Amino acid sequence: MSSTANHDNMTGAGPPGVSQADSAVSIAGRVKQVYSHVRLENLVAGLSGGVVSTLVLHPLDLVKIRFAVSDGLELRPKYNSILHCMKSVWHQEGLRGLYQGATPNIWGAGASWGLYFLFYNAIKAYTKEGRQTELSATEHLVSAAEAGILTLTLTNPIWVTKTRLVLQYSADPTSKQYKGMLDALVKIYRHEGLPGLYRGYVPGLFGTSHGALQFMAYEELKRDYNKYKKMSSDEKLNPLEYITMAALSKIFAVATTYPYQVVRARLQDQHNKYNGAIDVIRRTWRNEGAVGFYKGVAPNLIRVTPACCITFVVYENVSRFLLG
Repeated sequence: MSSTANHDNMTGAGPPGVSQADSAVSIAGRVKQVYSHVRLENLVAGLSGGVVSTLVLHPLDLVKIRFAVSDGLELRPKYNSILHCMKSVWHQEGLRGLYQGATPNIWGAGASWGLYFLFYNAIKAYTKEGRQTELSATEHLVSAAEAGILTLTLTNPIWVTKTRLVLQYSADPTSKQYKGMLDALVKIYRHEGLPGLYRGYVPGLFGTSHGALQFMAYEELKRDYNKYKKMSSDEKLNPLEYITMAALSKIFAVATTYPYQVVRARLQDQHNKYNGAIDVIRRTWRNEGAVGFYKGVAPNLIRVTPACCITFVVYENVSRFLLG
């Protein structure tokens, strides 16, 4: 993690003339200082929001991924619309088909939101330590980006398994490559090693800009709204106000960063082989044009906007309850 504003860079080697031992002690001290701001209540609140929203909206996530990897391969089913996709999956596999990949999605979303809120609030508190002024938009952006990188590093294998499970098209369970989340994790590691579990990690790093932009917009909207209402910046709002701010910040982030999700999903897809993110970008542009980078954006918006609203409303209320 690198700190912002009134703190030195935590990842640096220290100023000239300082020994490596002193530098290591200094970094360890700063890590301990950040750790002092960790609140498990934020982890529980974020996890609760992620799990609830995923349980409600997983079928739309399945549709989004299937559209995102729709690159013309004959083995893939062809869908005309979001509704057609959902009807086709329901007709072939029933409710179980619409919830393919739900287990890693619930684990991934719960862990990601929980860890994200945990890291974000700790980094934000560390950055603000000893100051009376509010954090700037840039400081919110950097804090959220750092939290995103840490979260992605811990959860990327879960997202790979989710993508693989969602992209199993056969209705016959005996012909499917993976039987479940644990089976997928073991098989991917056995056949592809650690790199297999970290497919899509590089575009995922770019994707941390998505969360960073979303949290920056959310924090700024809350602060400006509270100023307009002449309330303190941490005043509790009603659910509709949280929903509005969460929705606006999510739409802004999706519109800005969606193409990386297409690149990441295609890298994680077991039906096609790419030589890295640049190869995905080159082939997608050549074969599908700019539109190819926005495949699945409609079901994604339909899914992530309410998911974000549910997550933030649950998080804000659970965290306030736990933190008193």
